[in-house]
Amino acid sequence: MLHFMRKMIDLDEFDRRLIELVRQDNQQPARELAQKVGLSVSAVLRRLRRLREEKVIVADVAIVSPALTGSALTMHVLLRMGQSGPRRMDAFHREIRLHPEVTGAWEVTGEEDFLLRVQVGSMEEYDRFTRRALGEENGVQGFRTLITIRTAVDESASRRPLRLGR
Repeated sequence: MLHFMRKMIDLDEFDRRLIELVRQDNQQPARELAQKVGLSVSAVLRRLRRLREEKVIVADVAIVSPALTGSALTMHVLLRMGQSGPRRMDAFHREIRLHPEVTGAWEVTGEEDFLLRVQVGSMEEYDRFTRRALGEENGVQGFRTLITIRTAVDESASRRPLRLGR
């Protein structure tokens, strides 16, 4: 069973296999999915609809090549807030969403308060982003930048099997 939002959702082996398949490629036709999991097309469509309605599948997305869209540089930014109370943190959550360069943001534990994934086309663009988004006026006390050299694993584009609890 998968625990989600205080609700237990019972996933059988067909559900697990469907999730794995659509995670790899959500554009597969239902008839192909049906053949791969051993169900009828209508059963596959019913299950996928249920998985979406119950928010097991929360989005169907396209993974876009950053190199082909002018955002070839990926930075991971660890930042520390000057004040970390609930209001300040909530305000930063709202603020950081306004910057298209930010392709991922997580509130984290430890010495830093947030981890950001930032994608830009150049160091000059990154510099403009930091001046605009990571200043004291936004509550940021300091930040460290890690520049991605090469991607070893990116689960969003992965063909690796997903481990669902059991």
